[in-house]
Amino acid sequence: MSETFGLEQLIEQCKSGDPEAFNELVKRYSDRCYAYFYRLTGRPDTSEELLSDLFIRLFRKIRSFEGGSFDKWIFMVASNLFRDSLRRQYRQKRLLDEKADLLRQTEPSQKQHPEVFDRLQSALEKLDAETAELITLRYYSQLSFKELAEIRKEPIGTTLSKVHRGVKKLRQIMDNS
Repeated sequence: MSETFGLEQLIEQCKSGDPEAFNELVKRYSDRCYAYFYRLTGRPDTSEELLSDLFIRLFRKIRSFEGGSFDKWIFMVASNLFRDSLRRQYRQKRLLDEKADLLRQTEPSQKQHPEVFDRLQSALEKLDAETAELITLRYYSQLSFKELAEIRKEPIGTTLSKVHRGVKKLRQIMDNS
């Protein structure tokens, strides 16, 4: 019972913006939430990323917790986050597949050098979803940096930097394959 009272008090402190209380909440739930994500994904890196996203979302949404079982609430948020992640992955894969199909149909250099195209496609799949999407939108969909920045609602310099780093990483992957 005292643990429940302690948790309720901790949540109230979090709602009032107490960073130490939020750190304590993170300590209490990080192992269980990480294990949950790890069981779903089987990947430590993805689990860590989802865990970070969960606590960012939790920080933003803690005021919407209206009582009841906090465990139920936090795992509902975690479940929603995981499903959102799956939808993003599915959309990313579908976008890459569609672009690959389009390139196979329209790009003459691909017909002349299919091994280069296959290596490029394989390297794109090794990038994180955000970077692969940026490169695909920039070079295959031929969007300008300004258009990319507007879509992503970020400064153009940030978009330029992300695309530049992504292309550099893509080159490294291709050089090593």
